Amino acid sequence: MRQMTKKNKIAAVAASAALVAVSGGAAYAYWSTTGTGNGSAAAAAGTQPVSISVTVDPGVAPGTPKTITYAAANPNASNTQVTLANPQVTTDKAGCLPAWFDATVPGGPTNVPANATATALGTGTLTLNDSSTTNQDACKGATITVTVGSN
Repeated sequence: MRQMTKKNKIAAVAASAALVAVSGGAAYAYWSTTGTGNGSAAAAAGTQPVSISVTVDPGVAPGTPKTITYAAANPNASNTQVTLANPQVTTDKAGCLPAWFDATVPGGPTNVPANATATALGTGTLTLNDSSTTNQDACKGATITVTVGSN
């Protein structure tokens, strides 16, 4: 057997290190397994209703549309979508018929942020339809209320 010189020893160590580096990067092992799991979270206990405010410009008169401004307050800790629907008109005078009025709401949903106090929902119109055959004097001085729902 030949005696190893210092140079040969260094070359052998370097070759071993290179071999470990090359083969070490490709060597791996894994464990395979199966399993199941589950998780749970508590849902919010519920939400408070969103309040919708309706403001009608004053001076309602036959044939003169007035602007209705809609806004919402959201007391909840999360955002909510509000889509206005089904405006209903009532009056405080028996002779002033709600059927004489048309009320509209803005279309589409509006995002109302969490804890918002007055988020604009858009505008609509309130019109006392002018009738050439019916005396609408009963509506003079009446309080006209527009009630709206949301989806």
